[in-house]
Amino acid sequence: MFKNFLMFFLLSLSFSLSAAQKINGAGSTFIYPIVSKWFSEYQKTHKEVEFNYQSIGSGGGIKQVLAQTVDFGATDAPMSAEELKSAKTPIRHIPAILGAVTVTYNVKGIENGLKLDGETIANIFLGKVTKWNDTSIVKLNPKAKLPATDILVVRRSDGSGTTAVYSTFLSDASKEWKEKVGAGKNINWPAGIGAKGNEGVTAMVAQTDGAIGYVELAYAINSKLATASIKNKNGEFVAASVDSITKAGASLKDFSGDLTANVINAEGKGVYPISSFSWILLPEDAASEPLKAVRAFLGWALVDGQKFASDLHYAPLPKKMATALVKTIK
Repeated sequence: MFKNFLMFFLLSLSFSLSAAQKINGAGSTFIYPIVSKWFSEYQKTHKEVEFNYQSIGSGGGIKQVLAQTVDFGATDAPMSAEELKSAKTPIRHIPAILGAVTVTYNVKGIENGLKLDGETIANIFLGKVTKWNDTSIVKLNPKAKLPATDILVVRRSDGSGTTAVYSTFLSDASKEWKEKVGAGKNINWPAGIGAKGNEGVTAMVAQTDGAIGYVELAYAINSKLATASIKNKNGEFVAASVDSITKAGASLKDFSGDLTANVINAEGKGVYPISSFSWILLPEDAASEPLKAVRAFLGWALVDGQKFASDLHYAPLPKKMATALVKTIK
């Protein structure tokens, strides 16, 4: 009797484990810290779902969504019209969170808050400003003891939404950058060395004296890297923070139209200018069981999941936007 019961129990357990819905996603490294937290919290009450997310960059995520090798993607730069046209099924962009791209540096004796404007940053990444005591940096930071250390530019080597956000900001700030380099997930860098993912750029800057790079805020904070205060459209030098990212998000007033609108270099007092949405790429296939599970998860992430944003150095979506998005998903 007991033996039969044990066999039944084991069979039931095996069936329960095998019945778990496996969800595969890939893309943005920018969003990885918050989605990892969301997966962990969601599974506490939804044990029937298992998540596997590859943090490979926005470009890689878009490629995998188009190849239909994952159930959803994540990107910090909207798909192009050409990419959307090549999709085998329509793909919807769902803004999931607000974050910031920081300009991070490793210079002995220079703490957080070095002041930089878009023109100067562009000239550094163009390879025109090569020393930390260059007059353009000294002019913005007259009290700082800037060394004659060589500047090492560290940038992404992979297709990156973080790069798209950053290069969009630089294109808006510098006419020369816009004409010579432009904006996009993949650009022809005029200077520097490449590293893969936010993780790779963070590690390279952390270990190299004189380095400067760009990474999502959480990576800079968790690695205790110094970050610059960036001049915004109001002429203020603003550090990236939950508050300054939130103010960038608040600049968007209409949530009924294009869900791929950006808030890069937005107008407003206290706005951090290199702020951006990060999007979940959701294929539209009503019959797909994995996608039903993804939609249920997103419904949770857009409401309950937003409370975890601040602790991980992201800003939650405006509530009106989150409410509109839940209706869109349904």
